[in-house]
Amino acid sequence: MTENTRLTAGDAAPDFTLNDQDGNPVTLSSFRGEKVILYFYPAAKTPGCTTQACDFRDNMASLGAANYRILGISKDSVEVLRSFADEEGLAFPLLSDTDLTVHNGYGSYGEKNLYGKVVTGVLRSTFVIDEQGVITMALYNVKATGHVASLRKKLGLAA
Repeated sequence: MTENTRLTAGDAAPDFTLNDQDGNPVTLSSFRGEKVILYFYPAAKTPGCTTQACDFRDNMASLGAANYRILGISKDSVEVLRSFADEEGLAFPLLSDTDLTVHNGYGSYGEKNLYGKVVTGVLRSTFVIDEQGVITMALYNVKATGHVASLRKKLGLAA
């Protein structure tokens, strides 16, 4: 898979193992039998990323009741992720992909428009993965604010 290759519904989710905020390895394929919401965000402790993470945190119970597990991935170090999780009370795995290997495998790193300028960076994106490891939804360039509510609606979980 080449850099910036966008994944679509029906694609097998590329497997990976990354360390979480506690330094423990987390492997995507270990979640087979459960549905996974895998989201990529630019940087811990920034306003948009904090809003998005807290939105997922606040919806963990209802997403969990529908058999969804949440995994967040950024290029932050394990230490920064630990601090972010502690400060915001995040009880789901935050995974460190400092070399961007997984970002690139999911097409979540590349050119984007930021305040009218084309820059290279993390593309805020979310993937819904079914119990067999197949992507059922691939959402690129999502907005941090309101994303979880929009996602819940797309998943048929809106209140």
